[in-house]
Amino acid sequence: MLDVAETGGTSAAPVGRDAILYVRQPDGAVICQLCAHRCVIRPSRRGICWVRENQNGKLVTLVADRVVSVSIDPIEKKPFFHFLPGSLAYSLSTVGCNFRCPFCQNWEIAQWPREHTGPVPGTPTTPRKIVGAARATGCAAIAYTYTEPTIFFELALETSRLAAAAGLKNVFVTNGYMTSEALDLIAPVLHAANIDLKSFTDRYYRRVCGATLAPVLDMIRRLHERGVWVEITTLVVPGRNDSDTELRALASWLAALDRDIPWHVSAFYPAYKMMDVPPTPMPTLLRAARIGQEAGLRFIYIGNVSGGAWKDTICPVCGGRLARRRGFTVLDCCIEDDRCSACRTRVPGVWR
Repeated sequence: MLDVAETGGTSAAPVGRDAILYVRQPDGAVICQLCAHRCVIRPSRRGICWVRENQNGKLVTLVADRVVSVSIDPIEKKPFFHFLPGSLAYSLSTVGCNFRCPFCQNWEIAQWPREHTGPVPGTPTTPRKIVGAARATGCAAIAYTYTEPTIFFELALETSRLAAAAGLKNVFVTNGYMTSEALDLIAPVLHAANIDLKSFTDRYYRRVCGATLAPVLDMIRRLHERGVWVEITTLVVPGRNDSDTELRALASWLAALDRDIPWHVSAFYPAYKMMDVPPTPMPTLLRAARIGQEAGLRFIYIGNVSGGAWKDTICPVCGGRLARRRGFTVLDCCIEDDRCSACRTRVPGVWR
C-alpha cells in the first residue's frame, strides 16, 4: 500500500461525491481499493491520482460528475482493430491519473490536479446525458479514455451500466492498474479493454511510471479470463524499453497467455518531460513486430506512424487480407460470421 500522507494535495472546501471501494481506518485515514496503489490517504489529503480526497474520514471523488474532454472517434483510434471495426466511439475523460509517465501525450489533463490548485475543471454531466449523447451521435460504444478511466471509476461504472442496458458497448483504454475489487464491479458491463503494457521490467515501471509491473500483468490475465476482449499497446521508447531481450520477453508472455491477443507496437514522440528522446525509428518498430511474430503472436500492428504498413488484419492461416485500413479508416473487411471469407478460419474478435 502507498501512504500518501505527504504527497496528496488538499481542496479549499469539501466538494465532490462519495467514493466507492475504500476502507475507513480508526485514525481517520482511509485505504483506497480502486487501483493497485491502494493508497493510505490521511485526512484532508488526496491519493496519488489527486482526484480522490479524504474529507473527515470519508473518501470523496472530485470527478464523478464532470468531464474535461469529449470526442467522437473511430474505434480504431483507441486502438481497437478486432472490436467493431469501422464503428464510432463516444470518447470521454476527466482530469487525473494514477501514473506519472513523463512522455504522456495527454499530460495537460492527466496531470492537471497534480500541477494546479483550485477546483477540478470539467463540464458537469450525468451518465444519462452521456449515454443519450452517444446514441444520438450514432456511436456503437462509449470509450473511457485519454486519461486513466480507473480514477473516474464511479462515473464510468454508472455510465457503463446504463450504456449496456441501452445496447451500447463499453471500452476502457487503460494502464491496467485497477484492483480485482474494481474489476468485479465493471466486468459485467465492460466489453473491451486496450491495456498499455508499457514495459516488461519492474524497474521501468517504478522509475518511469511510478508503479509496478506485476499488477498490470495480473489485470491482463484477469480481464482475459473474464471474457473482456483485450488488445495490448506498447509504446516503444528508444533506449528505454526497445531492447531485443525485453521485447522478446514481453511478446513471449503475451503469446503464452493467448497468441490471438492483438499487439499494437506504437511509436514514441517527444512530449511533456521527455523532450530529449528522439522519435522511434521505423526500423525499431519493424524489429519489434518481427520479434512478436517469432514469439508466436498472430496479430501485430504498428501504430502512431504514417503509412499503411502493418495496419491491415491478415489471416494467420491463408495470408488473406481480412481488413484493409488507411489511418483510422477501414476500407474493407472480409470477415464473415467471424471467419476469414477465403479459408473459413475463425478470426478472434468482436466483428459485429
